[in-house]
Amino acid sequence: MTGDALRMPPEWHPQDWLWIGFPHLADEWPGVLPRAQEQIAAFAGAVADSGQAVKLVVHGAAGRARAESLVPPSVEVIERVYGDIWLRDTGPLVLTRGGGAVAKRFAFNGWGGKYVMAGDETVGADLARDAGLAIEAHDWVLEGGALDGDGTGLVVTTEECLLNPNRNPSLSRADIEARLASDLGFHRVLWLGKGLINDHTDGHVDNLARFVAPNVLALPRTTGPDDPNTAIYADARARAEAYGVTVREVPSPGRVTTADRIEPASYMNFAVTSNLVVVPTYGSVHDADGVAAIAELFPGRATIGLPADAILAGGGSFHCASQQMPAV
Repeated sequence: MTGDALRMPPEWHPQDWLWIGFPHLADEWPGVLPRAQEQIAAFAGAVADSGQAVKLVVHGAAGRARAESLVPPSVEVIERVYGDIWLRDTGPLVLTRGGGAVAKRFAFNGWGGKYVMAGDETVGADLARDAGLAIEAHDWVLEGGALDGDGTGLVVTTEECLLNPNRNPSLSRADIEARLASDLGFHRVLWLGKGLINDHTDGHVDNLARFVAPNVLALPRTTGPDDPNTAIYADARARAEAYGVTVREVPSPGRVTTADRIEPASYMNFAVTSNLVVVPTYGSVHDADGVAAIAELFPGRATIGLPADAILAGGGSFHCASQQMPAV
């Protein structure tokens, strides 16, 4: 890899700060908006307390007031226009090249036209400009949560999302692989099949599989006969091992439901920061085992579990709601 090669640093690379989105739409968090705000604030506060800068992105004066009542002064609160909080998907993807950094921006269509909200298509460029980053725009639809890289040019994704006709119906698998190489520096692609059942994003990989070291992929392990994603986990493991990556297993939360609806609860939606790994918990009997398993994968960092059940009601968790600014 040459010195001027385009590279997306892995998430365990040192970070200058972490952007985090703050919930503000009651319709997106029916009955749980205050708790979702509190859980996001706890996440932001924990990262700031670990010694890393945090930029908590809020919507309007009411959002600022609520956020500032919940977070320590060490968390920087910034107002921007956005709809949903999933900055992993709408925020800038920051890559390094030639000793500098560039923000990559892709087309965004509300996760296949399902959740179209004002500001989500522009907040990534706003944050990139705030950071003084050069912006390179690309005309195909891509969300950051659909990808996870190991820092060596290898990326993992799912067919359910990247090959979904609601994103880029005119692009073939080969076309997408070519664009991943030219636009993001990923020259090897591990294709998994489906993401979790009822995932709002059509199977984002960051809720299923995460690289934790070069060529080492963490995947969930089923935890009971009623685990709704058992077949999905097994298929992902078979594909990963066939590709040649090392698999490390993390217990699944098991069956997590709201009324009769299966929720896409996953410990894999952990956030890796410079000093801390934050794992979402859901009130499952497997929470402690899930946090402990992820802690073993990051021995150089502290690892904590924080409640994320109210955040999940809006469709994601800590990793979805955050985007890192890698140190250059």
